[in-house]
Amino acid sequence: MTAREKVWSAVREGITDILPGARIEGDLHLRDLGADSVDRVEIILGVLDRLGVEEPLSSFSEIPNINALVDFLVERVR
Repeated sequence: MTAREKVWSAVREGITDILPGARIEGDLHLRDLGADSVDRVEIILGVLDRLGVEEPLSSFSEIPNINALVDFLVERVR
């Protein structure tokens, strides 16, 4: 499994844990999936935990969509 596949899997699992049935598309922001601020924090924390990555939550504030989130995280799991 490539780093990108590992990250996508963790992101999908993190989102569906908090937002079951969400239609996950890379060009959408977590807000577009119906995630409020608490949901977004829980999703990010869950993904970081799955990946074994430590990153301040403030690092995620400017990420525009799920594709960018995956790109950001791929750089941290290599």
